[in-house]
Amino acid sequence: MSTVAAGEEGVMAAGLGRRLAREVASWSVTLKLGAVLLALIALAALMAPWIAPFDPEAQDYDAILLPPGGVHLFGTDNVGRDIFSRVLYAARLDLSAGFALTFVPMIYGVLIGAYAGYRGGLVDAVVGGIANVAIAFPFLVMIVVVVAVIGPGIDAIYISVFLLAWTMYARLARADMMVERAKDYMLAARVLGFSTKRIVLRHGLPNVVGSSLVFAMSDFVLNILLLSGLSFIGLGIQPPTPEWGAMIAEGKEFILEAWWISTLPGLAVVLTGTALSLIGDGLARRFSDRHGGPA
Repeated sequence: MSTVAAGEEGVMAAGLGRRLAREVASWSVTLKLGAVLLALIALAALMAPWIAPFDPEAQDYDAILLPPGGVHLFGTDNVGRDIFSRVLYAARLDLSAGFALTFVPMIYGVLIGAYAGYRGGLVDAVVGGIANVAIAFPFLVMIVVVVAVIGPGIDAIYISVFLLAWTMYARLARADMMVERAKDYMLAARVLGFSTKRIVLRHGLPNVVGSSLVFAMSDFVLNILLLSGLSFIGLGIQPPTPEWGAMIAEGKEFILEAWWISTLPGLAVVLTGTALSLIGDGLARRFSDRHGGPA
């Protein structure tokens, strides 16, 4: 009996692998390039403890402001810390924080927006009003105000973004659900007596989440820039913890004599943003093709 079950699991795994291979093969060049680039950056971040040649916070006063090359691939900063090691460890922090700041608000924002768009009435009016008020104010200014009140640090950034960032996803999901709820398959689900929960989650949500996923890729880039920007002005990650924005800020005083301190972390931000932008463009084209819209 166990042999039969194992055989069935093997067949299912093989079938899943073939479907996954076909799905990946159907991706556009843009999507594949962005996915590969982001995977390499994420792999480098995960392998930082084994790849980084030095402790990212270790200071060596015999190796101050060394240019890139030799033992220190990216050079050293004003207290002798290895820039390459710090860039790798900063990637762990920036990618994990960017992922959480993007997808946690997306999850409950899409759920709230989809439910409001389907139910309409008072629920829709309340959710739409809250979203409109939040979006009416400059997002960065509101984040800075909340962080300044709570105090600098990653926890304050999480709290402020989680409080505010869901509204854009709610607007997107609400608008899409208002279109979907008038379609025949949704009307048929109501006629069959399905519950609101089942209609929204199993029938409506798969058709409205696409635009939010595409927006999430751009939002991911913006959240990494937000974290770096707040660290740059002293409201984000505090030294000596390696973080791209904080590293750029630390190197601005030495930009003429030691350009690598700020430039190389900046290139890491640009490279990550490019990868996410390519993925977002590829997803937009893919969802557009599936729905028969313009590429």
